[in-house]
Amino acid sequence: MEMGSGRLGLPGQVETMREATKTRGKKRTSRASGAVTLEDVSARAGGSAITVSRGLQRPEKVAPATRERVKKAIAETGYVPNLLAGGLASRRSRLIAAFVPSLGNSVYSETVKEFGERLKEAGYQILLGEFGFDRDAERSLLEAVMSRRPDGILLTGIHHSVDCRRLLKATGIPIVETWDLTDRPLDIVVGFSHQRIGEAVADFLYRKNCRQVGLLTGRDDRAKTRQAAMTSRLKKLGMEKIEVVEVDVPTSFRLGREGMAELISRGFKEGIVACSSDTLAQGALAELNARSIQVPGTIGLMGLGDQDYAAHMHPALTTIRFDRVAMGRHAAESLLKRIDGLPVENPVMDIGFEIVERDSC
Repeated sequence: MEMGSGRLGLPGQVETMREATKTRGKKRTSRASGAVTLEDVSARAGGSAITVSRGLQRPEKVAPATRERVKKAIAETGYVPNLLAGGLASRRSRLIAAFVPSLGNSVYSETVKEFGERLKEAGYQILLGEFGFDRDAERSLLEAVMSRRPDGILLTGIHHSVDCRRLLKATGIPIVETWDLTDRPLDIVVGFSHQRIGEAVADFLYRKNCRQVGLLTGRDDRAKTRQAAMTSRLKKLGMEKIEVVEVDVPTSFRLGREGMAELISRGFKEGIVACSSDTLAQGALAELNARSIQVPGTIGLMGLGDQDYAAHMHPALTTIRFDRVAMGRHAAESLLKRIDGLPVENPVMDIGFEIVERDSC
């Protein structure tokens, strides 16, 4: 037999055009495999196979009523589209790879959720990968994903190994970097400046006239950038009493408690502790409460991320807010333009940040 021209179906499925024609008008193909075909779906939906294919590949190009009929027909027949076959014809996989450092850290979830929903509306699926703040792991993950030829890639951060950068540039695949900012992105970057956050936190602490500054920070590139900027700025402002405790990443409640205990053991008695995540600040608060140390009376706290619980802690947590939803939306929209060969007006997009002052300091 020969492969029917322009067909979509399950991997390994073979059917001649004559056989496909015989199935039109039937609810299900009566072949030995029992596999549901694109023609079965089109017959159930009351349209052509081309329309059904377009509804699967580019749903935004199909009228809403038709799109609903196709969805209903797919649900009724149990059809599983072979997106790879459609990708071979259009030279698109309809797959977007998104890499985050930690699936366990909810701070990334809003960005990925918004990013994924916007791309799904355009007919794409998301392949989510975790690399754990490890540049070598990021490269290995990329190598595994590249064989599937994604149409686009979302990366968390701008710091990549030399080999990883070489690999990314060689593919020519549209890339959007997030959660950081640089004037020289691989392709597109949507994020905020961690250096400016560090400087802004230093200015905030200076205005608070705190006697001593503690820094409880994770050992990742972005946290280190903030740490360097903050300590440099504080020293220029004449504040020399800075105690730094670094913890492993991803940060956690437990590491927040342990880090705060370490700061106290080093002689930190009063001042403000700036944490590199709200999670660390939450753990630090628990440790201070366990020791009956007043917050903010004796020691103040601030976090980063403005997660949902930050405003409802007692006392409410002072933190750094950046629009994670807008970051995901802009990343998706920019990537879609690049995939479609359209110009991206702003390949370096700064979504900004703000210090949200609450009761903890």
